[in-house]
Amino acid sequence: QHVCLPGLRSDMSVRPFLRSVARGVSCSCLCGTEKVSQFSPRRFSVSTADRMRLVSFRERAGPDGTPRVGIEVKPSGDVVDLSAAKPALPRDMCEFLAGGQVALDEAKSAVQTGQHIVPRDQIALTSPVPNPGKVICVGMNYKDHCLEQNAPIPEEPIFFSKFGNSVVGPEDDIIHPENSDKVDWEVEMVVVIGKQGKNIKEEEAYDFVAGYTVANDVSARDWQMERNGRQWLLGKTFDTFCPLGPAIVTKDEIPDPHTLGLRCRVNGSTVQDSSTEQLVFKVPTIVAWISRIVTLSPGDVILTGTPPGVGVFRKPPVFLKRGDVVECEVDGIGTIRNRVV
Repeated sequence: QHVCLPGLRSDMSVRPFLRSVARGVSCSCLCGTEKVSQFSPRRFSVSTADRMRLVSFRERAGPDGTPRVGIEVKPSGDVVDLSAAKPALPRDMCEFLAGGQVALDEAKSAVQTGQHIVPRDQIALTSPVPNPGKVICVGMNYKDHCLEQNAPIPEEPIFFSKFGNSVVGPEDDIIHPENSDKVDWEVEMVVVIGKQGKNIKEEEAYDFVAGYTVANDVSARDWQMERNGRQWLLGKTFDTFCPLGPAIVTKDEIPDPHTLGLRCRVNGSTVQDSSTEQLVFKVPTIVAWISRIVTLSPGDVILTGTPPGVGVFRKPPVFLKRGDVVECEVDGIGTIRNRVV
């Protein structure tokens, strides 16, 4: 049986071939194929230059403090200013994500020009999604986290939320509230929604995912577990209790989000160290399940849960104090670093 590889010539390496297939090419064999269009460019990561790390940033010395969208040239590197390179693109991340593949392709072409690059020391990163419409969280979603507290593994996802006032950037301070003595850390992988959807099927869930980022689900355990009827909302949604960042890594860069190491360090000491392999409910299940309740929109963020090692279940318990520095890291995405003040 003849197997056709459209556009692949003996003198062509695999990477240019993938690029040509993504564009759509005439077949070089004699099978009569005119055009190949069923391949999506997002399925392939063909070079470092093609990788998409979406950020929101402000210039430190700029007159306009409104965050705008950029692309990291490399992790923790300089940033391509999309508002300068492609003025027609939205400056707001939610609106940019709503632009779908067209916006991503425009951003990629801006990176490839090598122009409008802002040095890293001239900018400050904000949350990659500065104003998410929804901050959705999943509780008790790591098997090893359930075990550390002698709790049963949930049969259905447990959802709660944070308000938008909790969202800050990857380098911003965490404000320790005066009315809590039990502030805790939680490293989490975050799903960023890229397309509006309701009643999404599990097998189609990734079509609605733009990419992934990192969060610290900072938690006031006294308010979560002891006060106000032991509801979770108030203990989770104090100002600055949701650092996000440093970037949205597009989903094509992370073929399987369930094989990522993640860890949290406090003052340089590792307090959490696990893997997303431990997730009870995987990304497709989470996206499909919550979409039965609420319509998901571009820029919504879903914190997928935390592994063991949180302060409240240590013996004796350990909590954050002013002056502590918390680092949350997910492999392949990056690290956020926030000081408690």
